[in-house]
Amino acid sequence: MRKKAGLAEEAAHAHIVISGQCHEGFTSMIDMPSRANAGAASMSLSADGPPARALEGVRTRRIFALMIDFTFVSFLFVVLFTALGLLGLVTFGLTWFVIPILFPFIALVYNGLTVSGSNMATPGMRLMDLEMRLMNGAPVPFLNAVAHVVFFYLSWTLLTPLVLALALFTSGKRCLHDIGAGVIVTRRI
Repeated sequence: MRKKAGLAEEAAHAHIVISGQCHEGFTSMIDMPSRANAGAASMSLSADGPPARALEGVRTRRIFALMIDFTFVSFLFVVLFTALGLLGLVTFGLTWFVIPILFPFIALVYNGLTVSGSNMATPGMRLMDLEMRLMNGAPVPFLNAVAHVVFFYLSWTLLTPLVLALALFTSGKRCLHDIGAGVIVTRRI
């Protein structure tokens, strides 16, 4: 029992490596949470937010990540649209009722599963070396990831893409949908 308590105390003071990569910019802010939860690692951001290095080039990278992810979602949509269209011939059009909600459904599941997964990023974000976390540094839960994509599409369609200009003025380079979902996108450093 004493050995176990010693390991927990050691872990409580040790810095960790997240997902196999050393995040040097976060080393002063990443600690094991507590002795009671010594097995679960989480990152906590300082009151000032992430270090400046973690935000360098984030806006440009996010635009490219969006294009990559939109291409992936569109490809999945075309494949499923074709499959449902052909299947509709056999089911006398019953599967065609699913087609109008297909793209939003794919986008919600795609974003929800990838952002809340172990990589904390969509494939486009990973290719652009980005990750998404809650403002307290914890991984994004599925419902927050889904809320993020809902807020994104609502703000994008209702308020035009100019709403993305908000990232020029907010701390942490956060867009309106980031603020609504309580997340921040940073570089993997």
